[in-house]
Amino acid sequence: MNFLLIPIILLGLIILISSFFTVKQQTAAIVERFGKFHSIRQSGLHIKIPLVDRISGRLSLKIQQLDVIVETKTKDDVFVRLKISVQYKVIKEKVYDAFYKLDYPHDQITSYVFDVVRAEVPKMILDDVFLRKDDIAIAVKRELNQAMMDYGYDIIKTLVTDIDPDGQVKEAMNRINASEREKIAAQFEGDAARILIVEKAKAEAESKRLQGQGIADQRREIARGLEESVEVLNKVGINSQEASALIVVTQHYDTLQSIGQQTNSNLILLPNSPQAGSTMLNDMVASFTASNQIGEAMKNTKPKKLDK
Repeated sequence: MNFLLIPIILLGLIILISSFFTVKQQTAAIVERFGKFHSIRQSGLHIKIPLVDRISGRLSLKIQQLDVIVETKTKDDVFVRLKISVQYKVIKEKVYDAFYKLDYPHDQITSYVFDVVRAEVPKMILDDVFLRKDDIAIAVKRELNQAMMDYGYDIIKTLVTDIDPDGQVKEAMNRINASEREKIAAQFEGDAARILIVEKAKAEAESKRLQGQGIADQRREIARGLEESVEVLNKVGINSQEASALIVVTQHYDTLQSIGQQTNSNLILLPNSPQAGSTMLNDMVASFTASNQIGEAMKNTKPKKLDK
């Protein structure tokens, strides 16, 4: 008798234990009784009738993400692949609809994403796809919300996370970008070179102006000195022509003396024409003659003493 009770007790314990079940946080369990929907159980410890009730499924109430890759063509006939990330969750109050009305929510969402993207992107050129990706995401979210709300799903957010044109198109875009940057760099380099040339020309012009002013001042002082020298010689009875010759001879010998004082100087003054030798000799004789005449004139023009 005792041996017959043991299996019965064990079976009773198994049935009793199987009557209890738990539901995790942010999860909903669907309980059916004899194959018909009975209740939805939220997180916690629950009891069901053994052999009568069964858990037909569980749905997560957390936010989930589905990544959909769509290949389509733009308005300017460029094939591009877009990665659309859809964030969605089951509405807590519509767990029944989410479980019984839709078998494959991922496939349903994917179909709507394909439909919207392939309706919106062909209206844009490739550059606009990059600039208006938020508009594409908003259009996808709007269409999904209208369609999936009846099935118990709430679309939290849609994102266009990647835009990948054809490889050749990307290379062409990179070349265009590189060429544009090289053009801008060349323009800046040209502007810098032009500014440098202008400033250099201004500096040279200023240098020439100052140099010319210095030469003019030098010649003005030389002329003033010559004028004063001629006036002094005129006072002692030497006319202007003789005074000019004397000044030239004096400057000639001053130059030779200055050259002779430079021990490391390699400068030699030589005549540069066949007749220069005789001309130099005649000039020197004429210079000495003029010098002697000037000396005699200076002696004759000494002031006489007045008689008392």
